[in-house]
Amino acid sequence: MSISRLTTFFGWPVVTGLLLGLCIILWMNGNNSYDRGPSDNGFQLGYLSPQNGNDGWSGPISYAEAVNNAAPAVVNIYTRTKLKRRRHPLLDDPLFRHFFNNSDVPSQERMQSALGSGVIISPEGYLLTNNHVIEGADEILVLLKDGREAQATLVGTDPESDLAVLKITLEKLTSINIGDPANAAIGDVVLAIGNPFGVGQTVTQGIISATGRYGLGINTYENYLQTDAAINPGNSGGALIDARGNLLGINTAILDKTGFSVGIGFAIPADTAVKVMQDLVSYGQVVRGWLGIEAQQMTPELAKSFKLNSPNGVIVTAIYNNGPAHKAGLRPGDIILRMNNSQVSDGRLSMHQVAQGRPGDKIEIELLRNGETLVMNGVLGVKPNNS
Repeated sequence: MSISRLTTFFGWPVVTGLLLGLCIILWMNGNNSYDRGPSDNGFQLGYLSPQNGNDGWSGPISYAEAVNNAAPAVVNIYTRTKLKRRRHPLLDDPLFRHFFNNSDVPSQERMQSALGSGVIISPEGYLLTNNHVIEGADEILVLLKDGREAQATLVGTDPESDLAVLKITLEKLTSINIGDPANAAIGDVVLAIGNPFGVGQTVTQGIISATGRYGLGINTYENYLQTDAAINPGNSGGALIDARGNLLGINTAILDKTGFSVGIGFAIPADTAVKVMQDLVSYGQVVRGWLGIEAQQMTPELAKSFKLNSPNGVIVTAIYNNGPAHKAGLRPGDIILRMNNSQVSDGRLSMHQVAQGRPGDKIEIELLRNGETLVMNGVLGVKPNNS
């Protein structure tokens, strides 16, 4: 068979096959194409999502909009503290003063500087930071992202939650939007904004690693959001934001083994922080609910001795005279099982929940006394200053 006849014989099938293959490739590319998602809250998030959707994924390709929304409200804080140098004991010795006549040498002072971060909460100039950032400071300087600076006035502090409120007087301040930390879920993307090591405003990215962390021994009242976003010295008091730029928490502490970020950082939830700020501005102190008891956590051994099937609950060990619990009829030895229909599984957490209430709030307490289940009704009070 000649070459021309072979070409005629095989040519059309080959061409047909190539055209068919090209059509299949174009069809497959069409089904795997990606769309930009809709805008959210007025700005384009740039979501990518497959058209066939159910088993696909979605996520922002950039967090620039979130940073642009939140960063102007995050400030750098610089503090200065006067430290007096101790006089040498010889300066007060009568014989030394007689011969050298320098009894009037004044005590010398030097300045110690520290740095941290803060978040502008209201356009009126109120901002939140950590108490340990400004504790003992004689001067507090706030530096804004736009380059402006101002001397800050200390409005109030709450060492039990490690929060402080400052006030600055500048025009056209940008405040941050408050998010919803109560609905933050493990795995949510978060960004930490602050001033680590004094290098300037820096953004790091991670996820919510855990919620409701407590019992760490950092503060009296603990209910932290845990994140793996890098938090380093200088980040304290800065913002932990969600992927839309809303404030979720105030960065407060890291798991301090090396002094640097190890991927375990903690932030005070924004709703708790804002409540503290409102109380400090309105009353000069934080107003918390108080039950007026001392309690011991139930253990499996104690539960067995009380013939209980579960180690849930706390044992009342002491009651403050004329306090809310005393007026409600509680006694030492009672085992509190539930408060306001919520099971008491951990004493420290339950006391935190009581503190979240307000004086005057009603509370229903279910307890066990001498094997009998009782229900007591009380009213939360104000914790005395000497308690």
